[in-house]
Amino acid sequence: MTAPHDRREVGPPAGGPTATHCPYCALQCAQTLTPRASGPLPVEVTARDFPTNRGGMCQKGWSAAEVLAAPDRLTTPLVRRDGVLGPATWEEALDLVHARLAAVQAEHGHDAVAVFGGGGLTNEKAYTLGKFARVVLRTPYIDYNGRFCMSSAAAAANRTLGVDRGLAFPLADLGGAGAVLLVGSNPAETMPPLVQHLAGARSRGGLLVVDPRRSATAGLTADGAGLHLAPVPGTDLVVLLALLHVLVDEGLTDTAYLAERASGWDEVRASVSRWWPERAEQVCGVPAPALRRTARLLAAAAPAHGGPGAYVLTGRGMEQSTQGTDTVSAAIALAVALGLPGRPGSGYGPLTGQGNGQGGREHGLKSDQLPGYRLVADPDARRHVAAVWGVDPADLPGPGVPAVELLRRLGTEGGPRALLVHGANLAVSAPHVGAVRAALGRLDLLVVSDVVPSETARLADVVLPVAQWAEEEGTMTTLEGRVVRRRRAVPPPGDARDELWVLRELARRFGHDLGDDPRAVFDELARASTGGKADYSGMSYDRLDAGEALYWPCPADRPEGTPRLFADGFATPDGRARLVAVDHRGPSDDVTPERPVHLVTGRVLHHYQSGAQTRRVAELVDAAPEPLAELSPLLAADLGVADGDRVRITSRRGALEVRARVTDTVRPDTVFLPFHWADAHSANLLTTDATDPVSGMPEFKVCAVSLARAALPAVPVPHEVPA
Repeated sequence: MTAPHDRREVGPPAGGPTATHCPYCALQCAQTLTPRASGPLPVEVTARDFPTNRGGMCQKGWSAAEVLAAPDRLTTPLVRRDGVLGPATWEEALDLVHARLAAVQAEHGHDAVAVFGGGGLTNEKAYTLGKFARVVLRTPYIDYNGRFCMSSAAAAANRTLGVDRGLAFPLADLGGAGAVLLVGSNPAETMPPLVQHLAGARSRGGLLVVDPRRSATAGLTADGAGLHLAPVPGTDLVVLLALLHVLVDEGLTDTAYLAERASGWDEVRASVSRWWPERAEQVCGVPAPALRRTARLLAAAAPAHGGPGAYVLTGRGMEQSTQGTDTVSAAIALAVALGLPGRPGSGYGPLTGQGNGQGGREHGLKSDQLPGYRLVADPDARRHVAAVWGVDPADLPGPGVPAVELLRRLGTEGGPRALLVHGANLAVSAPHVGAVRAALGRLDLLVVSDVVPSETARLADVVLPVAQWAEEEGTMTTLEGRVVRRRRAVPPPGDARDELWVLRELARRFGHDLGDDPRAVFDELARASTGGKADYSGMSYDRLDAGEALYWPCPADRPEGTPRLFADGFATPDGRARLVAVDHRGPSDDVTPERPVHLVTGRVLHHYQSGAQTRRVAELVDAAPEPLAELSPLLAADLGVADGDRVRITSRRGALEVRARVTDTVRPDTVFLPFHWADAHSANLLTTDATDPVSGMPEFKVCAVSLARAALPAVPVPHEVPA
């Protein structure tokens, strides 16, 4: 039997069912799409066996074909005339975009145009969009919604481990672990097929979940399967520092590993001396005995103590914070102190959310990065990539700014006057979204490429209809760093076009030649990545289509790729992890007597990201038709709120009204609100755009709010359909 990470994935015969992957999260669950000759949907979706999903899918994946046939699917370009979006030909739309971009740059300079990408774009589209911004537009202003997803984990991994690849091991490795610590992640709802990989840890009583809510994942710790720690929102770092303190105090660290493979440990050890469990309990609210038990369970599972293996996994709940980079740095220090990274059956990793959040930042969508995970400011990187692109390195713009700062500058003096958006829904997904909508309104030109009229597209001057997952060729990079093939099963409807074609046609109008053949673009991407951290130079469509499992780095001289990182050292100059001593500062918008409740945001099982796709799928809308504010019976009683009542939630930035779900799964000092809905129900009307000083990550996950009962009668609350 082949090892899980070597399982072959071979494309189907031409004209038959098409082997591809789900359009949603970074598990990239394997699917087969079979074209239908008749009926409301163009394809039938079935699951395929693949190491991440093992033949299963969540409800979003099973219903993915519904988005292909959405009643309001964009099938023709739209141009705003007299304030109204109306149909146009491609020639009219692209000529208009070119003319207005050129005019803006002629008057205000290259920096007057900005580009915003999405973590769902294929590697080929992400690469081409980055090249288009830097070569055709010559603007430094490019970033993407992965800044809202993985930037703190990336910043922490780069500064401590020397490389950022999400998981440094195949997901299937989790199955043998004695303990898995999940901090700020709820995969039972965000990526349900992952839960099967936690079965081994649960059977050994080692599933350890840190979450202010008793989420679906936290619920898996019941009946002796593990522990759920419910800290005060915004105090995950305190929990991690306390766990490190216990390891040091009780002599549970892997001293030989630390001496051989880490630097900075003395500083970390000294810094955590201040966070004994009883002191930590006063800040984070987790009982000191639970902190000690968690640390001991992790240590017992670690190889240094004869255990079967342990993992530390992080998620957005701890990363989307103004101290997100420091919190992830502490999680990495915890893993290194136990001797986990690079050991068989153990490790650290963040759970990447978006389908290609990994590949997007590797190949050019991030403001400071060039293909191959090279830095824009590095002269050698500039020379290498410029040579592949056939341009003078001096003509490449320097680093831009992270997404939140980019959005703040839109339409301001000296800031971008035009914005191109590809694969993002900023009018819903950005923090402090009221200010973002105002910024979009200040622009001279907003161009949105999308598959449906998202809330951002409705604000645009030009809307370009593009192909989606079942209608395009390309590659995606999973949360494991494995590159997989996305294959076209059906053509796009009407006049919708692939984004590679759109970018080629726009570039041609500017006098540049960009290819739009995905295979050729991937080959160029591989050359541009050569020698970089994310080296794809040994990969090709032929190898992927032959079914090879290829994980980066996969250089031409090591074409077997790297399923597991760090076995022989870290990607730092001396091969040692560079541990960083950090300390807790707390949220930027903490509770006060006027706003005494913590708001935390997150996902629900049936919806994804801004909801632009899933809110168009009837069965998902039926299961979760509206956002519900989850609050505890104690808080509800204090407010005079009953289950189903409408509550008004107010922060320093805005207010909204939603119905209440009274539940004992949330702390009495906390209200939970999902972020998939738009307009007056957008959770991001409330969230702060304060950012982590290292990563630029906004603090989505916690802010201070007040609550009050709204003056409407109670109505029944719909409950979610079981997974």
